[in-house]
Amino acid sequence: MATNDDTTTPLAGIRAWLFDLDGVLTPTAEVHMRAWSRLFTPFLEEHGALPYSDDDYFAYIDGKPRYDGVRSLLESRGITLPDGDASDSPDAPTVAGLGNRKNAAFNETLASEGVVAYPASVAFLDEVQKRGDAVAVVSSSKNAPLVLRAAGLADRFTVVIDGQVATDLGIPGKPSPATYEHAASVLGIPTGQSAVIEDAESGVEAGAAGDFGVVIGVDRGVGRDTLDRLGADLVVDELDELIPLLPQNGEPV
Repeated sequence: MATNDDTTTPLAGIRAWLFDLDGVLTPTAEVHMRAWSRLFTPFLEEHGALPYSDDDYFAYIDGKPRYDGVRSLLESRGITLPDGDASDSPDAPTVAGLGNRKNAAFNETLASEGVVAYPASVAFLDEVQKRGDAVAVVSSSKNAPLVLRAAGLADRFTVVIDGQVATDLGIPGKPSPATYEHAASVLGIPTGQSAVIEDAESGVEAGAAGDFGVVIGVDRGVGRDTLDRLGADLVVDELDELIPLLPQNGEPV
């Protein structure tokens, strides 16, 4: 990606950076993918449905609140289950039960394997915080605080809008832009001066549906063309590619 030799840059005017977590700051998307596979591979086989694949994760699950991901995948196979509620046992034959079973698998994997933040993402985070920009994490996962602590990033973010916060406040999850809009509001920065950074289809759609200054897609497997089509203004493989595009001294911010 070219440096910003011009007097303007696509990142000019951005004062707040709203980061998705899984797949943007940490490689926990891979842990989520394995947990979903552990859930749905035997479940779909038992129901005589088409087998589960990584494509299903990106198309129906990635970036969505957990129970919404369960519903979306089941709908793709023509399977209907009662919703149940969050207190359901992981063995319950409900949407909530399946979601809770997946969450247990995720927590077991995270506890045994840990997680290390992407070095390029930390380098970008270092740079924008050094500039005095505001930052927040906006994640559909209710495990976001746990993941941030495991990755050593918890002290970097005073604003974390995760799935639990969204549930408590009645804020719709991605692909609605509402969680990102709420994060910008908590930071006190207008959405037009805020950047959404996402790797998931539903997250990029959320950014594109709002009035944000820029939507940045990180290609962790969805594909650059897909992220472009869904509304990303910039697509990168790693976040440190954005550092040369940050306004320099004397440029408009």
